[in-house]
Amino acid sequence: MYDYQTADPLLYPLLKEYARHNRNNPTPAEELLWNYISSDGLGKTFKRQHIIGDYIADFVCLSNRLLIELDGRHHQLPQQQRSDAARTEWLEKKGFTVIRFSNDEVLKNIEYVLKVIKEKLND
Repeated sequence: MYDYQTADPLLYPLLKEYARHNRNNPTPAEELLWNYISSDGLGKTFKRQHIIGDYIADFVCLSNRLLIELDGRHHQLPQQQRSDAARTEWLEKKGFTVIRFSNDEVLKNIEYVLKVIKEKLND
């Protein structure tokens, strides 16, 4: 039930189109991580660019309520940090655990990223 049913009905068509665009045009970091976590790579099913409320999660394991966000450089801007904090707070209130990695972390240290994800899946 974490899709169109929780999204603003007026925003949902835009979110759906944006999510489709993002799935078809992943960043190098998103593509790399997806290659590791798709097809039960971690023993869990993940969805990418999945709508939850009025947000689009980069990756989510619904069964564990674990949401993974990959942040590019624009996430370092103060306004974006405030937006990210509000988004995380809303998602946590809905029972999700949110973990964030920079694109550089994924591209340069995928083993560490996978280790953290596995730990969160086992919490």
